[in-house]
Amino acid sequence: MELFEEQNSENKFSPLAERVRPKSLNDLVGQEHIIGEDGALTAFLKEDYLPSTILWGPPGTGKTSIAFLLANEVNAEFIKTSAIESGVKEIRKIIEKSKYNLKNDKKTVLFIDEIHRFNKSQQDSLLHSVEDGSIILIGATTENPSFEVNSALLSRCRVYKLNALSKEQLKSIILNALEKDEQLKSINISIKELDILIDLSGGDARTALNILESIIKSKGKGDILITKSDIERIVMKKITKYDKKGENHYDTISAFIKSMRGSDPNASVFWLGKMLDAGEEPKFIARRMIIFASEDIGNADINALNLANNVFDAVTKIGMPEARIILAQGVLYLASTVKSNASYEAIDEVLQDIKKGIDTTVPLHLRNAPTALMKEEGYSLNYKYPHSFENNFVEENYFPEKVDKIYYRPKGFGSESKILNRLKDLWSKKYK
Repeated sequence: MELFEEQNSENKFSPLAERVRPKSLNDLVGQEHIIGEDGALTAFLKEDYLPSTILWGPPGTGKTSIAFLLANEVNAEFIKTSAIESGVKEIRKIIEKSKYNLKNDKKTVLFIDEIHRFNKSQQDSLLHSVEDGSIILIGATTENPSFEVNSALLSRCRVYKLNALSKEQLKSIILNALEKDEQLKSINISIKELDILIDLSGGDARTALNILESIIKSKGKGDILITKSDIERIVMKKITKYDKKGENHYDTISAFIKSMRGSDPNASVFWLGKMLDAGEEPKFIARRMIIFASEDIGNADINALNLANNVFDAVTKIGMPEARIILAQGVLYLASTVKSNASYEAIDEVLQDIKKGIDTTVPLHLRNAPTALMKEEGYSLNYKYPHSFENNFVEENYFPEKVDKIYYRPKGFGSESKILNRLKDLWSKKYK
């Protein structure tokens, strides 16, 4: 295992995506909010400073290129590794090298690809060196670091979210490769279905360039015209129009949610299949199912949220392709069960009232009175303790003065019918 890598040494065998990596931050396409003229890291670089950083974003959006170019900007040694290559022992070797570099007034950037795959002990081994500045850590992840990177390491890093590349940005990268790559610029290459190639890449520049290179190599010598059939032949499938970060992505997830909301299990599992076939991240789907379980089912079926949360945990542990079965089970249950958006409506109505300026002052009888002075001021005075009354209930005002509203309106379906009946018994004036 080679831990200390030079940036891609170019040769005729290097993949196209490696050969056309940007040589400077000015050459990078996209992510202007991070490294552009007014980018989040630009001011730091002007002071020859680079904080430890987590780059979070979809594949093929420039995380590795940005990390290497940032190291160049601050004249630091660039060390690249990944969770697959490095255990705690290898990390310690890198830290020792970084300390040697510091003695020679040289910074060290440790780039960890797929940092979300580092286990707790691997992440913990970095803490002290990141904190004392022995190394500048740049981690790359496609997963939300709040879920996948432990809080101690996360608190020592700045997190920057990379955007999927737009269609125009991908087009620029592809055309630039055809124009400037030493192996391609001498060939007359025309792409008849450039939009299809861009859609298929889903905002991932590496995918686009890999498909392009494979097609070119399969066409032999002479002038090359790239068609839709060429793209389908290389990717070995009929093109399903699905851009994981574009309009069709959102259209499909919308159809998926609305089919579950409409209690149509057959359409719901159909849209699930489309997303999985197109390479959608299973955990993204599972997260949306958790939200749906609360927003659209709520207390009508108290098992729904638990099931959706268990689906997410199981998908995280199992991974594809078996995760498709777990997702399908969860989707079919959520689509088939009773629905209620009462919880969603209740909290949104509360927040709207608060924004409008409704009184939120806590009345004295609901305040805690841990000191004698507070008791003298009337805190907790005349508070009625429900457990001192029959059936552990007593009618009381729990709102601020002059506020008395109904926010929760159970729909009367499934488990919420029992909740509604109980509320009618307890609060007969409110729930007539």
